[in-house]
Amino acid sequence: MSDLPNLLHQAADAAAAFHATLPDRPVAGVVDPATLRAGFGGPLPPASTAPEQVLRELIQAAEPGLVATAGPRFFGFVVGGSVPAAAAADMLAVGWDQVAFNAVTSPAAAAAEAVAGRWLKDLLGLPESASVGFVTGAQAANTVGLAVGRHRVLADAKWDVERDGLVGAPEVRVVAGIERHATIDRSLRLLGFGSAIVEPVAADANGAIDISDLARVLDAGPAGPTIVCLQAGNVNTGACDPLRPAIALARAHGGWVHVDGAFGLWAAASPTTRALVEGLELADSWACDGHKWLNVPYDSGFVFCADPQAHVAAASYLAAYLEGSGVTAASADFVLESSRRARGFAVWAALRELGRDGVAELVDRCCRLARRFAEALAAAGAEIVNDVVLNQVLVSFGDDARNDAIVAGVQREGTCWLGGTTWRGRRLIRISVSNYSTTERDVDISVAAILRVAAGV
Repeated sequence: MSDLPNLLHQAADAAAAFHATLPDRPVAGVVDPATLRAGFGGPLPPASTAPEQVLRELIQAAEPGLVATAGPRFFGFVVGGSVPAAAAADMLAVGWDQVAFNAVTSPAAAAAEAVAGRWLKDLLGLPESASVGFVTGAQAANTVGLAVGRHRVLADAKWDVERDGLVGAPEVRVVAGIERHATIDRSLRLLGFGSAIVEPVAADANGAIDISDLARVLDAGPAGPTIVCLQAGNVNTGACDPLRPAIALARAHGGWVHVDGAFGLWAAASPTTRALVEGLELADSWACDGHKWLNVPYDSGFVFCADPQAHVAAASYLAAYLEGSGVTAASADFVLESSRRARGFAVWAALRELGRDGVAELVDRCCRLARRFAEALAAAGAEIVNDVVLNQVLVSFGDDARNDAIVAGVQREGTCWLGGTTWRGRRLIRISVSNYSTTERDVDISVAAILRVAAGV
């Protein structure tokens, strides 16, 4: 019998040792995929292996392919790290191995989600009565939010979409900005609408929805079931849609309003940035990520809904073997998964560690560091393409090919990691600052690395 406590200590020591290297290690490097796969071994061995040896082999095989996404100089994909309490809580969640289906399978997991959900709503200024689902990320949150919207607008039209599907249903309009995130389209595909259903709305120079064009699009279509998708935090520029007037227009047309706030919803947590999402609380559903600005371990996201009954009706299911297993509106009734890990422990721990002021300071600091990036690169001759309103910076050193070459060179060089993107037909360098551990020094040495690479391209 293996010594499980000792094994878990070894795993924790290895994780801590890796974390200690994050401030100084190359963020990524050149890795040969075939060599990396070979390190994990060939055919499945016929005989069993001692757990201690398995752990050693795993660490040895994985080490060359680990990317310091949790570190202070990973500026891609709006990825945060993990504040200490959240990382430790997630390790406990693995050790406890709780089934977070409902309060019967894990009373502790259900209680942690209930309290953390209440804290999140308070922090983000959402209605106290809103329901909360703990999901894997913004893709799942957008899918659930739009499923609830689908339920509500069709139920209002006297159609039971959960029973009868979409064939023969009243036509639903889906209105969304041209700068919406791709997960909105994917959710629409998964929900049976198809991405072509979207009636696109123009955006302003920084990517926020154009209110006058939203009015035009809504007026141009027929009255009937309508879903309007808005955005808090454009993935390229950080721009937020003007929510209060946009929601008022949607309401005038009887529309359900869903807000994709994967990272931008956190602007509501700081007095400095809260005006960017003014009117947020007036929407019907909201999507948000925890593994972005809250800095909890992957994977962690939230879907909130102002109509809890519609939320349950759209997402829950019944089965004979579940009868008597707990009350309705259990944790799993607000998400698409029955098999759920207890990710609420890490969320609770992060919020408890940071507190209201700590979350606000984290948002403010990342925005301040994003501006530091923009100012330093602009001073060196780069073009800053967007208005840096949050934590996103778009940079150009000239033509598309040169920008892509700089991105590839910076990724190989390893001081920091940033990505490329296409914005308004141009290939650009995209920098996202989301990590609690990022410092001014990290920005400065990253800028120096970018300029070194750019000088050689």
